[in-house]
Amino acid sequence: MEFFNFLVRWSHLLVGIVWIGMLYYFNFVQGGYFKQATPEGLADAKQKLAPSALWWFRWGAMLTFISGVILLGGLSHNHQFNNSIIIGSTMGTLMFLNVWLVIWPAQQIALGMKEGDAAANGAKALLASRTNVLFSAPMAFGMLASGHGAQWGGSGYGSPIGGLDLMICLAIIVALEVNALVGKQGPMASVKGVIHGSLTLTAVLFGILYYI
Repeated sequence: MEFFNFLVRWSHLLVGIVWIGMLYYFNFVQGGYFKQATPEGLADAKQKLAPSALWWFRWGAMLTFISGVILLGGLSHNHQFNNSIIIGSTMGTLMFLNVWLVIWPAQQIALGMKEGDAAANGAKALLASRTNVLFSAPMAFGMLASGHGAQWGGSGYGSPIGGLDLMICLAIIVALEVNALVGKQGPMASVKGVIHGSLTLTAVLFGILYYI
């Protein structure tokens, strides 16, 4: 059983690298290239490159989510199932849902794979993708911090489940997800802005979890 748990954890990390790596590629590399490419280069990339990258992206998300659910089942009866892992897994789940229910359907239209308003759906996919980048740093922090709360004093990131701190953090996360669906990019419009936003969100969420 211990070896099985290790394999699942290893698989979760491996496919998570694929997923988040592709997420960063889309936001930090491909988006900038699309703005600078020649019409011929852009058309070729949309026809050949982007669909292939999206395949790795969405299935990396799927396998990361499935292996994460298995891991959560194993954590449910020990000290590592705490507020920190709840925050991390909540953001990871929302990121997974954004991929399959928002980004992928919208990108199919934006890339001309399906009929529809390409510009509107491109903007919709970008906002959800930017939000996933925003969530990525605090999501990873929550996953890693869950086993270390007892070492850091205070209430700790590994504090017992529930409490005002968790409710505040979840309210912030839900508000950001609502913005991902019906809001605007705001500071996330630039690569620098979304990176700074992700690091700031990490500090805010886990500052709340640690000190309240």
